[in-house]
Amino acid sequence: MLFNSLEFGIFFSTVFVLYFSIPKKYRWVLVLFSSYFFYMSWKAEYAVLIAGSTLVAYVTALGMAGEKRRAVRRALLSVSILFNLGVLFFFKYANFFSESVQSLLQSVNVFTALPELEVLLPVGISFYTFQTLAYSIDVYRGEREPERHLGHLALYVSFFPQLVAGPIERAGHLLPQLKALGGFDYDRVVSGLRLMLWGLFKKMFIADRLGVYVDQVFAEPGRHTGLTVAVALYFFAFQIYCDFSGYTDIARGAGRVFGIDLFENFRNPYFAKGIRDFWRRWHITLSLWFRDYVYIPLGGSRHGSGHHAFNLLVVFVVCGLWHGASWTFVVWGIYH
Repeated sequence: MLFNSLEFGIFFSTVFVLYFSIPKKYRWVLVLFSSYFFYMSWKAEYAVLIAGSTLVAYVTALGMAGEKRRAVRRALLSVSILFNLGVLFFFKYANFFSESVQSLLQSVNVFTALPELEVLLPVGISFYTFQTLAYSIDVYRGEREPERHLGHLALYVSFFPQLVAGPIERAGHLLPQLKALGGFDYDRVVSGLRLMLWGLFKKMFIADRLGVYVDQVFAEPGRHTGLTVAVALYFFAFQIYCDFSGYTDIARGAGRVFGIDLFENFRNPYFAKGIRDFWRRWHITLSLWFRDYVYIPLGGSRHGSGHHAFNLLVVFVVCGLWHGASWTFVVWGIYH
């Protein structure tokens, strides 16, 4: 169910009407049910994955909160991390690493057929996995108390506006809002709907239209002149920005309609003055996630320029892999 589809329009309109028609105390139940319905519209069986991720985070967080022994707390955190990253690796990266190992073996004349998994990548898995991991790590660090209401935590992990393409929310920011779902506010609803329309315009009338030209040139670049290839490159830059930021605007607008303020994810990235400034403006919540949960734990810039450079390299290699299971994304990460 894509944001720019008739099905989503019907779905969102139905949730909107029901949301403001029922008592406030039941609204979180409606949004949770709607979020799982939205997720299951892609592939119903994969609801088990997001439910499992939520349950593991819930149980391990409660265990960490009631445990003073650091070794036990660390073991519980490891369970949450290994489970979530294990599921992500299996569905997103298993075939990539299998093919890479097979190619490496063939390069030294060792020919063997490694198994290839026939699985469909679960929608939004990279986003809700990072949200679940952030929650578990925050509880381990003592930066927040565990959420004792399983339904509220499940809603935090699965909230449908930001489930497919972010922004990547933190529990400390989103959970309190989900617990206090409010009533109808005309100005807020109108503002949210306007932001959704702006996102749809960027996605359908800019990104999708530019994509027609870009796809034609990128499919057979050798048949085009340098000028048309250069135009396609610049068109692609605006295509990917309007596509991604358009989806984010729809998500933020939908959240605003229900009284939820989602993080800003883009801030005029093509006005950046350098790579560092770019990543403060592009997919902001992903940049902050890698900073707080990978870069700083590795040591950041605290142990000399060599260690600092290594930490940056690790972060951007992982960032490249997060975007896609391909060596082109690894190279893209190293380049940044």
